[in-house]
Amino acid sequence: MDIFFLILGFILMLLGIVGSFMPVLPGTPVSWLGLLMLYLSPSIEQDWWFLGITGFIAILIYVLDYIIPAMGTKRFGGSKAGVWGAVIGLIVGLFSPIPFGIIIGPFVGALMGELLVTKKDGKQAFKAAFGSFLGFIASTFMKFFATVIYLILFIIKVWEYRAVWF
Repeated sequence: MDIFFLILGFILMLLGIVGSFMPVLPGTPVSWLGLLMLYLSPSIEQDWWFLGITGFIAILIYVLDYIIPAMGTKRFGGSKAGVWGAVIGLIVGLFSPIPFGIIIGPFVGALMGELLVTKKDGKQAFKAAFGSFLGFIASTFMKFFATVIYLILFIIKVWEYRAVWF
């Protein structure tokens, strides 16, 4: 049973890291579920304070993930079309053969959203797209950083109990 929880937790950790870039997967909560699976293993001592604090952080980051891009867009004079364009641009950028498509995609998507939907002039659309892009990148980095920290915590705990499993 221990190995099952270990493998399931590790898979959830990896999915959480992928989810920090994919808008469809809630990266940080999925990584937290990986930690939870590890702590549900019968061989590991339960630490509900640790799970509670990391769970709170995962929920906080999940909420901030929706607020930060909107703040960036609003700060630079953008609209919801810019935010949606950034999300669509990210998805296209993920599957794009262009190097750094994941970085270029949100900016181009936000710019297209501002130009095509809101009919702003080029300078205003560029400024709003840049704000949307900055907010989106900041949010993505925050999620990625948190999921990597969760993975490191996972590995530390696995290493601590390695004699039990291996």
